[in-house]
Amino acid sequence: MTGVLVPLGSDAAAGLRPATREVLTLARDLGEVTALAHTTPTADLLAELGSYGVTRVLTTPLPEPASAAAVAAQAVVSAVTEVSCAVVLFTSSFTTKEIAAHTAHRLGAGLLIDVGGVHLDGGRLVGGKRAFGGTWETVCEVRTEVAVATVTPNAVMARPAPQPTVPELRDLPAEIEVPPRLELLERTVADHSGDTRPSLAEAAIVVSGGRGTFGDFEPVEELADALGAAVGTTRDCVEEGWLPPEAMVGQTGTTVAPRVYIGAGISGAPHHIGGMAGAGTVVAVNIDDEAPLVQLADFAVIGDLSSVLADAVEALREHGG
Repeated sequence: MTGVLVPLGSDAAAGLRPATREVLTLARDLGEVTALAHTTPTADLLAELGSYGVTRVLTTPLPEPASAAAVAAQAVVSAVTEVSCAVVLFTSSFTTKEIAAHTAHRLGAGLLIDVGGVHLDGGRLVGGKRAFGGTWETVCEVRTEVAVATVTPNAVMARPAPQPTVPELRDLPAEIEVPPRLELLERTVADHSGDTRPSLAEAAIVVSGGRGTFGDFEPVEELADALGAAVGTTRDCVEEGWLPPEAMVGQTGTTVAPRVYIGAGISGAPHHIGGMAGAGTVVAVNIDDEAPLVQLADFAVIGDLSSVLADAVEALREHGG
């Protein structure tokens, strides 16, 4: 059976994120799943990992700077060697993509970034992904002995294993060397404890507002809250100071691939469309029926976004949404 390694990153301390559950679901379909943690997992986390079919959990601490990709990748390589894994699957973020690149380099492995699905063909990992702003569907095959991939959020519906497991917990002795002249000078930890909305990069539903909001994002936020969605925006709105930079959807902002993307008052500049073209279903709300995002959308509502979004919220509440 093919061995599959899933690095947990920060999930070992805070519980499994939705994106990690999705990766574990894909990994389980490929073979025997081993998880890698850098702190000792709690009993609740072990039980949750077992519910997704994980058979083994390796733990190894990281020296400072633990956040450095060159440091974290060494632990991943040690885990691959320890249990002879042929596939390494990461969730997708700026950090994990950098760790994946270092891991692939150290292993001499093929690397797939932001695939939407994976399977084995003749023992080789095959992944599908969109390219060129979502205009091309590509299929890539890794021909090296070990394959490394990052999986885009919302690629699959997370589902527990038919038969839960009891993961074996094992310490992983790893000699991790901090690269010369690499030193942690400062760390800023964002406090997300009060966040009630999902992460923009991983949300299954995203509601974005553009310049057509004229800075009034209340209708956008009300619809997002009614749907349990994340709030996004465009570069113009960030430059106007209407929303912070971390809310920007685009090629130089956050690239999203939700199951549903709702763009209200957004014309659809190439920069923005390139950052959300991976969405499963696109809904546009705009007064301009010739706007690029309207032309791209699966569904479009031509009208004033304030009234359209307010009607949508009211309808959701009436139906218990």
